Amino acid sequence: MTDVRGIDDARVSAWLASEIPDAVGPFIFELIAGGRSNLTYRVTGSDGTELVLRRPPLGHVLATAHDMAREHKIITGVGLTDVPVAPALGLCTDESVNGAPFYVMGYVDGLVLDSPAAGEAIPVENRTRAAESLIDVLVRLHAVEPDDVGLGDLGKRADYLGRQLRRWSIQWEQSKTRELPEMEQLAALLASRKPDQVHTGIVHGDYRLGNCLVSRTTGQVSAVLDWELCTLGDLMADVGYILVYYSDPGSSWRRENDPSGSDGFPTRASLLARYATATGRDLGGVGYYEAFSCWRLACIGEGVLARYRAGVMGDDGVDMSAMVDGTKLLAQRALEALESIA
Repeated sequence: MTDVRGIDDARVSAWLASEIPDAVGPFIFELIAGGRSNLTYRVTGSDGTELVLRRPPLGHVLATAHDMAREHKIITGVGLTDVPVAPALGLCTDESVNGAPFYVMGYVDGLVLDSPAAGEAIPVENRTRAAESLIDVLVRLHAVEPDDVGLGDLGKRADYLGRQLRRWSIQWEQSKTRELPEMEQLAALLASRKPDQVHTGIVHGDYRLGNCLVSRTTGQVSAVLDWELCTLGDLMADVGYILVYYSDPGSSWRRENDPSGSDGFPTRASLLARYATATGRDLGGVGYYEAFSCWRLACIGEGVLARYRAGVMGDDGVDMSAMVDGTKLLAQRALEALESIA
């Protein structure tokens, strides 16, 4: 038996053997992602078959922020479309099994491009394919009618930006660790310049190369990951969010988990043009959505910083100064993006 935090080996193994077809124990559990979001484990059966298990973070969490049943429902619905996603295999809501709900999906092999080094490690031609595939998959996701895949009740469709601005403004006030006038200024500007919602559908909410698996051979997206922020709303939010994690060469705003910016990656303008050509949508106001995404990320980051400072994250050696600076940099970037469309 393995001893992995967050997994009750005996009970989870018994559940897998009972509920997941062709799952053969004993199982080996390995944490492959964790920290600030839901925890993800690779599960290997005695016959070599690999599965993936997702559960909420350890400790006290908000059920609404880490709803396993909701996430399982999303990938089940998206799995009915031509959007690549790991197949949903089972959901356990009985907390006596593992102390929290969890779900299981099929394992998809691939690379996660979540850093400059990861982007530079793949062939130049695959960098182009990965970026173009990122757009092509988003086009397919944004073409899905939620009702057709059982996701029509995933959330309210109207006034996505208004709801998000209200939600994250409250989050900022509750979690801020210092006064940062730029954030209040941004909230006011974003509210006053909020565009009408024209295109409505499934919004991933965290769509970027770092949340996709790309094929080791072709470079194309083989699965979209991390659907916990998915909802219904303004499709342009996903387009603007990509820009936060996608840079042209030499950009001073390049983030540490942005794999783009080196030879082979298309320019930001060419990616936007690819989406606009495929959908026929006007992206003239995309700068607003980039600014909104930066502001929202700053609110999220401040909440994470507050939890670290309160000592409830359980991690040692975290560079909190970088997190402090990161919030301010995102706010400054958001203001710059707004100025570009003023």
